[in-house]
Amino acid sequence: MGAATDLVWHAESSLAAFDAVVLPGGFAHGDYLRTGAIAALSPIMAAVAGMAQAGRPVLGICNGFQVLCEAGLLPGALIANRDLAFICRSIEVAVVDSGSMLTAGLEPGEVLRLPLNSYEGNYVDPSEIGRVVLSYREDPNGSQNAAAAIANAAGNVVGIMPHPERASAEWLGSVDGNRLLDSFLKAAAA
Repeated sequence: MGAATDLVWHAESSLAAFDAVVLPGGFAHGDYLRTGAIAALSPIMAAVAGMAQAGRPVLGICNGFQVLCEAGLLPGALIANRDLAFICRSIEVAVVDSGSMLTAGLEPGEVLRLPLNSYEGNYVDPSEIGRVVLSYREDPNGSQNAAAAIANAAGNVVGIMPHPERASAEWLGSVDGNRLLDSFLKAAAA
């Protein structure tokens, strides 16, 4: 989408050269404990927390969402799906809140089609302070308040369970993810 990007190893300790950060999906440390729990202790997470506190965009996708929750950057946790089954299919989400860096420029009620690939994507938040920015139209995993994506109070930290990067070309079945990623890139540029 035209942004200059670079990979950062989890053992690094600085993100000073970056305007934003994405924690991608991908079974961090094999998900041997709680999903994302070990990754949340990686040295780079102190720099991620610093970016979040400074108001810079921080996006966690799928496993990255789990890491943000385990690191305390977002409230709640992600547990096994309601039916204890891996979900791998496209789903529809509705914009609930357009006041986050991921949903800015979208209108509440708009529907996006995104791929969902997870076993532990059931969002729970006993504190009920999680700010839902995208909700499932038909909740596939049992998430509290049908949450597909949540944001912190400032809106600069967002965790999303479906994969917007996998909905970025017609041949992938949808380009709806580009709308979310474009919003993220605009926040990074700002």
